[in-house]
Amino acid sequence: MSRRVVRQSKFRHVFGQPVKADQMYEDIRVSKVTWDSSFCAVNPKFLAIIVESGGGGAFMVLPLAKSGRVDKNFPLVTGHTAPVLDIDWCPHNDNVIASASEDTTVMVWQIPDYVPMRNMTEPIVTLEGHSKRVGILTWHPTARNILLSAGGDCAIILWNVGTGEALLTLDDLHTDLIYNVCWNRSGSLFVTTCKDKHLRIIDPRQHLMVAEKFKPHDGARPVRAIFMADGKIFTTGFSKMSERQLALWDLKNLEEPIALQEMDTSNGVLLPFYDPDSSIVYLCGKGDSSIRYFEITDEAPYVHYLSTYSSKEPQRGMGFMPKRGLDVSKCEIARFYKLHERKCEPIVMTVPRKSDLFQDDLYPDTPGPEPALEADEWLSGKDAEPILISLRDGYIPVKNRELKVTKKNILDSRPPTGPRRSQSTCDANFSNSALQELLEEIRSLRQTVQTHEKRIADLENKLCQLTNGTD
Repeated sequence: MSRRVVRQSKFRHVFGQPVKADQMYEDIRVSKVTWDSSFCAVNPKFLAIIVESGGGGAFMVLPLAKSGRVDKNFPLVTGHTAPVLDIDWCPHNDNVIASASEDTTVMVWQIPDYVPMRNMTEPIVTLEGHSKRVGILTWHPTARNILLSAGGDCAIILWNVGTGEALLTLDDLHTDLIYNVCWNRSGSLFVTTCKDKHLRIIDPRQHLMVAEKFKPHDGARPVRAIFMADGKIFTTGFSKMSERQLALWDLKNLEEPIALQEMDTSNGVLLPFYDPDSSIVYLCGKGDSSIRYFEITDEAPYVHYLSTYSSKEPQRGMGFMPKRGLDVSKCEIARFYKLHERKCEPIVMTVPRKSDLFQDDLYPDTPGPEPALEADEWLSGKDAEPILISLRDGYIPVKNRELKVTKKNILDSRPPTGPRRSQSTCDANFSNSALQELLEEIRSLRQTVQTHEKRIADLENKLCQLTNGTD
């Protein structure tokens, strides 16, 4: 009689491997701010890292191909007047990134495909509404231009980046500092963890707390929570004895977790990264030198330990590449960007396969860069699953799509005050012909400026190509 001892799983032999030294990003002064965010954001085109900077906050944006030693004068994104605490790439536009800072503002930036020659100081939109520092940012997974921010004022604000206005403000649901926020797959709900030891599931459009759990983990240190694709909730936290724990919860019954595991006694907060396509959760602790990964299934014990990637150096932060940025020809199922004190090291997670053909079972259709909804549709109550794309032929990032911000002018809806000045009250000495001459001169100057701007942009592109060629 045969008895199956080892659980069958195609991800049982997943292994992590750092890239070669010449593919790392070196000489980067990673931020030393004491804040439990990942300090790093990555997409198929760019790598963004929060860095140390004098006189305000800054982050660096590197094209993925620009590995090696980073020039100490490499241009930064420097619009904030205090340290940057969190950054997040827009899932629907690979050239748009949002940054949150201690200066209480959120800024949204359009990153050009070429490397600019100077620091970027002008965001396309600045979002002001928080009264204390803003430490959490997360874009809506399916609706265009919707960005969520959470601040030290215990408020969560949902913004329409396309108009620069706040759509919803939830300032009465939390009583203390918010630790993290995560949307569900369709963006109808989000889960939050808070210093008041409550885990909350919130429907933002109804301004309603759908469910709540007090003390999902008994310890006093921060808890993290993320939504699974099937609606369950995965949490990391600490026991009373300060042992690190992970737990899986069913939204229908938050009384007891359906799975609970204790791990070790380290004091670093575990940052969970989730891949819904393979149903694997990767746990990276700040200050740890390892990445543990677990497979989540529908059968008990639900959370199955797979393996651990270990290295010698502790991590200061971690970036997680979206699925469409991976190399499918090498059976790569995840890629991390590990921050050291002075460099960023990509780590590739691979499933060993002998065949070079596309592996359908490893790469189901995955969320693509097209939004399923417009901001107004989502706000009116519509929900939609992400629009999926196939990775069979690999993913080619689309060219720079400009984010257009159309601010509503409050003057448009306000009647004019006082009588309008008529033509006859103008200075009689200022003749009509003089006015025409002035307008002609303005048109001529505008054309000259546009010609020069185009010439400068062409020269910058050529210089960029020359410098890239000599690297």
